[in-house]
This record gives sequence, structure tokens and C-alpha cells, in this order.
Amino acid sequence: MRMKRSSLLFALALCVFVPAHADQVTVAVAANFIGPMGKIAAAFEQDTHHHASLVSGSTGVFYHQISQGAPFDVLLSADADTPARLEKEGFAVPGSHFTYAIGKLVLWSRQPGVVDQHGEVLKSGRFDRIAIANPVLAPYGAAAIQTLTSLGLLARTAPKFVQGENIAQTYQFVATGNVPLGFVALSEVFANGRITQGSGWIVPERLHEQIRQDAVLLRKGSGNAAAQALLQYLRGPKALAIIRAAGYGS
Repeated sequence: MRMKRSSLLFALALCVFVPAHADQVTVAVAANFIGPMGKIAAAFEQDTHHHASLVSGSTGVFYHQISQGAPFDVLLSADADTPARLEKEGFAVPGSHFTYAIGKLVLWSRQPGVVDQHGEVLKSGRFDRIAIANPVLAPYGAAAIQTLTSLGLLARTAPKFVQGENIAQTYQFVATGNVPLGFVALSEVFANGRITQGSGWIVPERLHEQIRQDAVLLRKGSGNAAAQALLQYLRGPKALAIIRAAGYGS
């Protein structure tokens, strides 16, 4: 009798602590945010027992894939325009988008001393190539073009562009040393409140449009409890702490 009672108590404990049904959410994640999102997804799974499957890529490519029926439940965009557009065109749940992070742009080199703290290296022209993300597909690339335009340096630097498909590929160009410097997402090189290696200039936001990164619930995810839970989790204290530690505004 005592053994049966213990088994019953154990079964009741499982009912209390394990969700009756855990779901999976497939998330299209802007390339610049895949690092922080990996940490958020791990915390989300531990706290909710839902599983988040992450796919990284450029926002522009994701838009085309989603409009063609790609099986994503949630989009974490690198801009604000794409989620709003998806809502307007019927590919996302109306009114579901919100800003989860404010991106920051940095001119960065893996070598110390190459990029000064005021970005004067751009005016000096002492480099043969400079990496930027595709400005048509990647908001960080568009911000880089806006920055160079604001500084009056676009015409001078354009012949030296090495263009990445997305901001993650652009970072790889610079991180491997194949390109001496480039405009990358601050989150790629930031930890513990500082740029962790090489040299960099955090671009003042007055030089480009704010990189507002919005999340949106896609039409496929409208009935998915895990998708809705993830979007709610992104607004919570654990996710916000990870986002800020990665160098984003919120």
C-alpha cells in the first residue's frame, strides 16, 4: 500500500511540473540575432518545455520564402518594415508585430588599431576593401550605406565594397581577415559591455535610420501555443537581459 501511494504521489508531481502538451515553434531569425536567440531559446525551453527550432538568414530572403509558403511560425526580423508588410499582405497575424531589439552598427576590424574610436579611418582611405551586407536584403547593409552617405563618403568607398548576403557573412569576411574592416552588427563583437577583440567604432545612430528589429507571428503559427508563448517570452525579463547583454537596445 505504501509503495502504491508513493507511485501515486510521483505521478501527481509529474502532472504538476510537466506540461500536458509541449509544442515546437519554427523561428526565422535575422542573421545578426542568431547568437542571442540561441540563448533565449535554451531558456525558453527550460522554462516552458516548448522547443524552438531556429533558422538563420537575411530578412529579405526570409520575406520571399514566407510569401512563397515557407513553414515558419515566427519571424524575428532585422527591420520593422518586413513584419508590417507581411501583416498587410496577409502572411502574418494582424497587429502581432512588436520591437524586440534595437540594433547597433559598428565599423570593425579584427586587428587592433585599424579602426579608431571616431571612424576617421573611413576618411583616410587607408584600406583596400570594406565589407558591407547587401543593402537590398539586409537592414544593417542599408544602415551602412546611410552612414557613408551622411559622412559624404559613399562615392569614395563604393569601389572598395565587398558585399555579404547577410550580416553574418559580412562579419565572417572581416573576422577571417579576408577583408580588413567592415560594417557589422555590434552584437557580433560585443560582450561584457565592450568590444571584445580587434578595434571598432560604434556608429552614432544619428548617421542612419534606427535599426528597429521587429518580431511577428506568421499565419502558420497563429494556432501554435509555442509560437505565442515564445513571443510573450521575448518581452520578459530573462530575454531582455540576454538582448541587452548582447549589445542591443530594447
